[in-house]
Amino acid sequence: MAVVDIFNQQREVVGKQELDPRIFESEIRPEILHLVVRSHLAAKRSGTVGVKTRSTVRGGGHKPWRQKGTGRARAGSARSPIWRHGAVAHGPVARDYSFKVNKKVQKLAMRMALSSRVADQNLTVVDALHLDEIKTKAFFEIVKRFDMTKTLIVVPEMDNTLALSSRNLPGVTVLSADGVNVYEVLRHPHLMVLSAAVERLQERLK
Repeated sequence: MAVVDIFNQQREVVGKQELDPRIFESEIRPEILHLVVRSHLAAKRSGTVGVKTRSTVRGGGHKPWRQKGTGRARAGSARSPIWRHGAVAHGPVARDYSFKVNKKVQKLAMRMALSSRVADQNLTVVDALHLDEIKTKAFFEIVKRFDMTKTLIVVPEMDNTLALSSRNLPGVTVLSADGVNVYEVLRHPHLMVLSAAVERLQERLK
């Protein structure tokens, strides 16, 4: 069982945290992580692109002119794709890009993502983060003290003061233990987790 130091926000060691090996020491399989990240990004795609086909473009309900005798090419509808203001042939249509990944696989990938941060020694456990007011500068001082530029901070529950103080810092993301996902863990090289959030993650990923 891995044991890591617990720091306070002044970066002083104040205790030890035991990490469940089933969650923080899992074997890392890149193909599982790749699948779950693809699923996450696909679900975020809006899929609202679309063009009008012959069935949706306005007009064209009647034959523009008779079949023979006019000297012009045959035409059956003004909606034809070869006509100006006509339809689009084989154009993109609105669709849902998401695909299902089993919950067991999602949990497994989350364990692997957390384990990768432990293996790289990029997991920092902090006892608590307290800000007296909503102030980006005060939050930046804490992050700077830990020498972390691109960091994911996991808290037990979302704190409005913390969320508003951190949102203008590039590369810094604050998420709750219930809302953290594989993509965000892998996207940030450093992971800072509050001690109480470690317990929430271990309950969630058992």
